[in-house]
Amino acid sequence: MLRDITIGQYLARDTAVHRLDPRTKIISTMLFMVLLFLVPHLAGYAFLGSFAAAVVILAGIPPRMLLRSIRSLAFILTLTFLLQLFMTPGEPLFALGPLVATREGFTMGAFMISRLTLLIVMTSLLTLTTSPIALTDGLEYLLRPFRRFGLPAHELAMMMTIALRFIPTLLEEADKIMKAQMARGADFRSGNLLRRARSLIPLLVPLFVSAFRRADELALAMEARCYRGGEGRTRMKQLAFAPRDGIAFTTVAAMFLGVLFLRVWS
Repeated sequence: MLRDITIGQYLARDTAVHRLDPRTKIISTMLFMVLLFLVPHLAGYAFLGSFAAAVVILAGIPPRMLLRSIRSLAFILTLTFLLQLFMTPGEPLFALGPLVATREGFTMGAFMISRLTLLIVMTSLLTLTTSPIALTDGLEYLLRPFRRFGLPAHELAMMMTIALRFIPTLLEEADKIMKAQMARGADFRSGNLLRRARSLIPLLVPLFVSAFRRADELALAMEARCYRGGEGRTRMKQLAFAPRDGIAFTTVAAMFLGVLFLRVWS
C-alpha cells in the first residue's frame, strides 16, 4: 500500500503537460492550491476536479495510479470527514450516542476531503510530469530573486527536490521492512492504538538507519563528483517559455481571477 503513493515519482512521457516549462507547472500548481481554499461552493470543487481530470488525461497518467495513491490515504480522509461531521456545530442530522452529526459538518467534511484529494492529485501530477533536474532548475529560477537577501537558491532548490524524490524510495524501503518484520511475527494491525504505536518501533528504527545511510552515500557521491554548489554552474538545457506555457498559465490565471471575483462579489 505504501508503494501506491505517487508523490515524488516521475513517469516519463512525451505529452503536452510533460513538455511544459517547470516554472509554469510549479506556479500553476501553487495557484491551484490557493484556489482550493478560495472556492466557496462544492460546485466549484466539481469544476476544479474536472480540470484536474483533464490534466491527467492530457498528461497520459493512468488514472488508477492516482486512485491507488488516494486509496492509500483513505484512513486520513475518512478520519478528517468524521471529525468535521461530528465536531462542527449546526443543524442535527443523526446521532450516534453522544456524537451528533450536523448538516454543516457534512458540508465541511465534503469540503475538506475534496481539498485533500485534489491537493494530492495536483501535487502528484507535478512530480509525475517533471523530471528531477527540471524541477530543481525551475525551483532555483523562482527562488533566484531572494538571493539578494542571502538565500542560497540553488542549494535550497536541490534540497527540496532531493527530499521530494526520496519519498518513494523511503516508502518502498518501509514496505520491505514491514513485510520482513511481519514474516518474523510482527503484528502491526491488531491491538489498541497504544499497542499499534509501539509495534511501529521495529519499523521506524531500521527505516531511520536506512535513511541516514542513503543520505551519507548521496553526500559522498556528490563530493566524489566535485559538487561545489550553484556558483559557476552551467546547464546543458536552458529553460525557455513556449507558447504552450502561455496558454497553460493564462488558463490557470483566468480560473484564479474568476474564483476570486466570485468570492468577493458573492
